[in-house]
Amino acid sequence: MKNYSPLSNPPSTASEARTLALASLGGALEFYDFVIFVFFTTVIGKVFFAASLPDWVRQTQTFGLFAAGYLARPLGGVVMAHFGDKQGRKRMFTLSVLLMAIPTLLIGFLPTYSSIGVAAPLLLLAMRILQGIAIGGEAPGGWVFVAEHAERGRVGLAVGLLTSGLTCGILLGSLVATGMNLKFTQAQMIDGYWRVPFVIGGIFGFIAMFLRRWLQETPVFEQIRMRAAVSRDLPLRTVLKSHGLAVLASILSTWTLTAAIVVVILMTPALLQKSFGLPPFATQLANLGGTAGLCVSALAVGVATDRFGIRRVAVPMMLLLIVATYGLYYGALRMPSALLPLYILAGIGAGAVTLTPILMVRAFPAPVRFSGVSFSYNIAYAIFGGVTPLFVSWLVHLNRMGPAHYIAAVTCMGLLVTLLAPVKYLSDRYSGDIAVDGSLAQSSSII
Repeated sequence: MKNYSPLSNPPSTASEARTLALASLGGALEFYDFVIFVFFTTVIGKVFFAASLPDWVRQTQTFGLFAAGYLARPLGGVVMAHFGDKQGRKRMFTLSVLLMAIPTLLIGFLPTYSSIGVAAPLLLLAMRILQGIAIGGEAPGGWVFVAEHAERGRVGLAVGLLTSGLTCGILLGSLVATGMNLKFTQAQMIDGYWRVPFVIGGIFGFIAMFLRRWLQETPVFEQIRMRAAVSRDLPLRTVLKSHGLAVLASILSTWTLTAAIVVVILMTPALLQKSFGLPPFATQLANLGGTAGLCVSALAVGVATDRFGIRRVAVPMMLLLIVATYGLYYGALRMPSALLPLYILAGIGAGAVTLTPILMVRAFPAPVRFSGVSFSYNIAYAIFGGVTPLFVSWLVHLNRMGPAHYIAAVTCMGLLVTLLAPVKYLSDRYSGDIAVDGSLAQSSSII
């Protein structure tokens, strides 16, 4: 393994490309494991809860199990980030995918309510908590890992590629769910075919873990080791004590990310069916188009920030997210035949989510970067990821355009945060970015 100093040559383009490709592919496979649950909530509710319960109660309980994964994220994120800042990025990046693969595979073999009664949903809850712990370290660890591997002027590309990989995990889950629902009847799914996507997910996870064996520690962390600059204090304590503004900006920016992903990508198909009476297949097809648009846009936004700066990209992309979301909901009301292109446009606007990880990795210095990013991201996701579905569902009862209004309000807040946030690190990986107090960090020339 090479050690890089400020005077050494950066890694080769081929090495960087391999690192980014392996990290992104692994992220896609792991994120599939976490989100596949939401695509099969109806079937899971039927096999893991008593048949005597009303459908809405079973659905609520199933979404409660899904939410448990979000609530467990801060625990996994903080613990893995602590050791990531102390022992190295690669170890935790590999551990997170193993922690995801095991419970996902086990879900595919769990006994159902008809076999063991109330123990079935309790076992499923335990698996979701383990998944939440794993995903709590995956996205923050991945963003830090690829950003610190990126050559000068390519941090946006690296973060955008990984973010695109994560969103492709959602697309992969949606494709599997759509294919399963087309091939099998509801009765066949309940009889046991619901297990297939989880077994596939477990296999995906072990493949991702194997791929990550070929990754190397980040040059930034190697510099930290060489200079004995590893934070001697608890990294999280340093973050909270010295980087409060960066934490606040990261939390608020993550709120925008959760709004775009949870509302535009995950909730909108069901909302369009319920509020506008659109057929399920049409909304599922449109959602596939929107998610594909998100995958492409997430990468394009990252590349654009390298060229134009995060703030110059934020203005048009966030405005596009607002306009496209309104267009999607108004189109569902007045022109449902145009649902697919409107959803694709909304997905492209949702590519603004890439701005959040770019902001976060540049808001914290290297010795506490993993802890700062992970704490901010997971606390925000635990709060807003859990509250958003309930709040947006309530808004829909007041106004069918409620989800679009919510996106507009949160995105405007996110735009303001992006324009004011401190983004002074990782402007040049080889000329500083080491000291906890930021004394060696270089300010970005393009922000």
